[in-house]
Amino acid sequence: MTAKINFYGEELNTYKANFHMHSTVSDGKLPLTETMNLYRQEGYDILAATDHYKANRVSEIDTGDLLLMSGMEFHPDGPRGIRLHLVAINVPEDFKNPSELPYQEAIGAVRSAGGECILAHPYWSGFNSNDIMGIKNIIAIEVYNTDTRYIGKGYSVQTWDELLQLGYHLPGVAVDDTHNPRDFFGGWTMICAKEKTPTAVMDALKSGSFYASQGPDFHKLSFENNIFSVECSPCEELIVMSNGSFGRCGNMSGFEATTPAERNNTKEITSFETEIPADAGLTYLRCQIKDKKGRYAWSSPIKLQ
Repeated sequence: MTAKINFYGEELNTYKANFHMHSTVSDGKLPLTETMNLYRQEGYDILAATDHYKANRVSEIDTGDLLLMSGMEFHPDGPRGIRLHLVAINVPEDFKNPSELPYQEAIGAVRSAGGECILAHPYWSGFNSNDIMGIKNIIAIEVYNTDTRYIGKGYSVQTWDELLQLGYHLPGVAVDDTHNPRDFFGGWTMICAKEKTPTAVMDALKSGSFYASQGPDFHKLSFENNIFSVECSPCEELIVMSNGSFGRCGNMSGFEATTPAERNNTKEITSFETEIPADAGLTYLRCQIKDKKGRYAWSSPIKLQ
């Protein structure tokens, strides 16, 4: 049965998605059909086939239960001469690699073909927030990438917050960037939509109607009358974040316990609400939760001004 979320007053379905993967069509270790079947068995609803430089004919292997989307990772030269890693989603199956174009023209080619671009692993690539401010018409940034964690650069959360504070209002996705078996199922994106169709998925991505996760789930997100409230799966820490030093933290009971016995009696939290000051000059809000296993989930930011 499809899980639900109350997403800022709207009851929506949630669909588990991976938007970055590779198969033997490029530099992945497993064939696309085997990769697809592994994601299906793990309970994913959506998978984008994003091999380097080549779109896959996913319609030829689509079985209907797992929504397969045609995609491509491509690499035009980016700011400061650093190679960009851009993941195109929802491009035609015969879409041609645009890597030789200037990056803004390449992004335009994807959009003209009906797709959109996500910026992959900016920390791993060596980009800072000022670099990314000059990249226009992308729809999301990878805040977590499973594959790049092996050199300590899986998280790009600080870069994401810097972009939000600079006024570039990008949502964040979590992905596997599957190359090896070790990369599977480490980070995913939960699409919040009425139905599981390519159009609904793309609309959700473009509007920020989703959250990123390594394990925890959001059940409700709300912001009304300056009150931000959250309901979620059991977690030990829940933080509502915004500009600069602003943040509001909810911890499980006994979080500050000083003895092992006290820590063993702690109870995780599943809800939190906090008042957001209207006169603090805040421009965005996002929520971050962490479970007892140290796994995070990140809500898409909402724009305040």
